[in-house]
Amino acid sequence: MVSRRYSSSYYTKELFTLLLLFLFSFQHTTTVQCQGRFSKQNYSRSSGDREDLRKIIISVVLGAVTGLVGSVLFALIVRCFVQYLNRIPILKGPVIFSPKVSPKTLQSALAKENHLLGSSLNGKCYKTVLDNGLTIAVKRLTPFESGSPEIRKRRVKREIQKELEVLASLRHRNLMSLRAYVREPDSFSLVYDYVAEGSLADAMNRAKESELPLGWEIRLRIAIGVVKGLQYLHSTCAPQILHYNLKPTNVMLDAEFEPRLSDYGLIKLLPNLSRATSPYTPPEYFHNCSRYSDKSDIFSFGMILGVLLTGKDPGDTFFGEAGNGGSMGCWLRQLQQAGDAKEALDKSIIVREGDEDDMLMAVRVAAACLSDVPADRPSSDELVHMLTQLHSF
Repeated sequence: MVSRRYSSSYYTKELFTLLLLFLFSFQHTTTVQCQGRFSKQNYSRSSGDREDLRKIIISVVLGAVTGLVGSVLFALIVRCFVQYLNRIPILKGPVIFSPKVSPKTLQSALAKENHLLGSSLNGKCYKTVLDNGLTIAVKRLTPFESGSPEIRKRRVKREIQKELEVLASLRHRNLMSLRAYVREPDSFSLVYDYVAEGSLADAMNRAKESELPLGWEIRLRIAIGVVKGLQYLHSTCAPQILHYNLKPTNVMLDAEFEPRLSDYGLIKLLPNLSRATSPYTPPEYFHNCSRYSDKSDIFSFGMILGVLLTGKDPGDTFFGEAGNGGSMGCWLRQLQQAGDAKEALDKSIIVREGDEDDMLMAVRVAAACLSDVPADRPSSDELVHMLTQLHSF
């Protein structure tokens, strides 16, 4: 009996345990199925949300890009319209900057047969007299290359007019002032004051022929005036203006031998000027014309100072002879190193007491200006100080 009761209780417990396990497993399966169904619903819903969010983001980005592109295009259209309204008109007839010159008298004078003063790669220069008796110098420039299209000509004409307005605003005693200009179909006529004494090149030629006595005092005054004109162009003008073609033929002398620089700033007007070279052209220009700087103008001034001191032309065959260095700069440096700088001085110069020492100092200044390395050349500011400190001034 005992064993049967025991076995019956045992089987009852086993049956109850199995029942509990069945109920637990059923409940767990139901829970898993419900969770799975709920997860599928959530996944479906989250996928839809993400798709909607993606569409919203794409719409926003496309809208922003479209708005940005539209704004940029609108701004460009407005800018082009403003530039069109503000562009410089191509002026017709004379443009006058001096009360001494009237448009009517200028046009009448230009129509006459004028006296040719000289010609070069840059253009021709004439002398003419206005109806009021004023004598003027007219430089006719042809800035257009043959075969240039009309559209390019109109653009170049506007650029030239803008540049001429800048040049006409410059005022310095050592610069030739632009008094007026006239636009012609394929050229420009620039009007300047006529200088009766001619250029420095003319004066030096007359001095060689003993027709014009040029003492050291006058030559030093010329050198100081030239470098003061450069100082104004290099330091006072904003933006800086480079001469680009400084040589004795472009240094005019008035009755008191006060020099005035001409042809300054014409590089933007004359395409042929960039191809013009002379003994006054700095060595860096031959390697790369874009390297032209204010120190390049200083080299050209050094040549002019050398001409005033020695009376020799930089293109003279003398410098090509054996032992003469090959250039004025090399020759002057050789004489300096040998202690024979006195041999470089022009024997025809009329000197006073103390002038020779000043001239020897000026030889050192010229040699520094003619350095092959632009950075080693003095500035126009330094040169004004150096030359004005000499005995005569």
